[in-house]
Amino acid sequence: MRILLIEDEATLAGFVEQALRAEGHSVSVRHDGESGEAAALTGDYALVLLDLMLPGKSGLAVLDSIRARAPDLPVIVLTARTAVEQRVQGLDRGANDYVTKPFSFEELLARVRAQLRAPGQRKASVLEAGGIHMDLRTRRVRRNGHDVILTAREFYLLEYLMRHPDQVLSREQILNAVWGFDFDPGTKVLEVYIGYLRRKLGDEGGTAPIETVRGAGYRLLV
Repeated sequence: MRILLIEDEATLAGFVEQALRAEGHSVSVRHDGESGEAAALTGDYALVLLDLMLPGKSGLAVLDSIRARAPDLPVIVLTARTAVEQRVQGLDRGANDYVTKPFSFEELLARVRAQLRAPGQRKASVLEAGGIHMDLRTRRVRRNGHDVILTAREFYLLEYLMRHPDQVLSREQILNAVWGFDFDPGTKVLEVYIGYLRRKLGDEGGTAPIETVRGAGYRLLV
């Protein structure tokens, strides 16, 4: 599952990210409210871990934005043990759960697992678009009856495209969702990985269903 962590304490964020990745999740990290809000609303995440004490924009304000535009996105808020009023406000404003700092990673991971198991929160385990069949549980990809072997990053990139079939996605949207860091606008990493996918997904005629929309981004044809 793809998880967004919005936490301004860099050391804590690093430890939480490592723990989540050890569980097999893909993790994006943001350290302030404004960039965290933007990521939550433009990325394709299964869960958000949200600190309520953030620079730039408060966690409660970010939570309000998420609930207004992505009401079904699970949010677990992170609060100081003494911040009872904040926890209550977070729950009243739509948080699914909370964890108090300092917390054990075992508790945090258990609460994450509970939210990802909740009815209506799990995303479809199989995606199909552009003649491609992707099983998210087994991480198996097939096109036109043939297995396609992908690296982890190629898999996440293709998954994001398949979740938005026939939709033009900008470079910034894709980089934000798949790479999840403050990327250099001049980077060519996306173009490189699009090339990898095209070669691996190409049929006998050498064509793949990923279209470049000049000046706009990329689209997975259906």
